Amino acid sequence: MPSTLLGPCEFREEIRKSRFITLAAPITSVADAQAFIEQSSDLAATHNCWAWKLGEQYRSNDDGEPGGTAGRPILAAIEAQDCDQVVVLVIRWYGGIQLGTGGLARAYGGGANKCLQQAEKRLLISRVSVSCSCTFSELALVKLRVAEAQGLVTGEDFTSNGVDLRLAIARESIAGLQQQLADLSRGRILLAEAD
Repeated sequence: MPSTLLGPCEFREEIRKSRFITLAAPITSVADAQAFIEQSSDLAATHNCWAWKLGEQYRSNDDGEPGGTAGRPILAAIEAQDCDQVVVLVIRWYGGIQLGTGGLARAYGGGANKCLQQAEKRLLISRVSVSCSCTFSELALVKLRVAEAQGLVTGEDFTSNGVDLRLAIARESIAGLQQQLADLSRGRILLAEAD
């Protein structure tokens, strides 16, 4: 199951007098990825190579390195670590010794791999949108049951009769949560899948 990072992480190494700093961070949009790359790139460095993956979308950039020796190996490292919603930037200061295309691919991909391996991660759970209504007195218990099912409350609207909740729940948790909420409310609270 894919995972994302809990926060930014960093890995540094020197390979044949070239300095490499790998930076990785979680993202939720393409704009997040571009902003991270722009803010974290070092214009004084020789190369700022990067890759990101967000669901089915992905991009990579060799930033002047020979084609396929930097961006693609970084992206391959993201996929090898089963990461998603992640951006990785590898900054290189050239040290005067040529690494060759294989050496470059190993340096960029290896740095990305080591950075992602040491990063704290959380599993990405695929959730569906559901809704339900409860009374004011049941709200705290409903939220507790949703949290126990690793669900999220994505919205709540207070009405004269109680609260209408919008939830995001893993599909396999819906039946169990429905049973708990029915027990809690004597069958009154029903989960309805959103369109």
